[in-house]
Amino acid sequence: MTDPKLAAPERITVYIDPDLEDIIPTFLANRQKDLLTLRTALTEKDFETIRTLGHRMRGDGGGYGFNAISAIGGVMELAAGRRDEPAIRRQTDELEDFLARVHIVYRA
Repeated sequence: MTDPKLAAPERITVYIDPDLEDIIPTFLANRQKDLLTLRTALTEKDFETIRTLGHRMRGDGGGYGFNAISAIGGVMELAAGRRDEPAIRRQTDELEDFLARVHIVYRA
């Protein structure tokens, strides 16, 4: 019997238009870089950088087919405006979890 606590986390499948296949890896790699920037900015209490990244994710995520990234970015942008460090940390963790579990399927 497998211990459910040790099981691999469930994948999050996202269906993306095949026309975007060439640019999706770069988009996701940039979100990985954003994680590092967000963690540094949070440590330095650089809420403007966090707000800017959140705003960018909110605007870009859906256009690439990642509504979850847009939602995370929107919450992060608002949290940065309030200087709400726990909320920013939660959204950063959400982004990290999403990126770790996302599985892309290209289909029209």
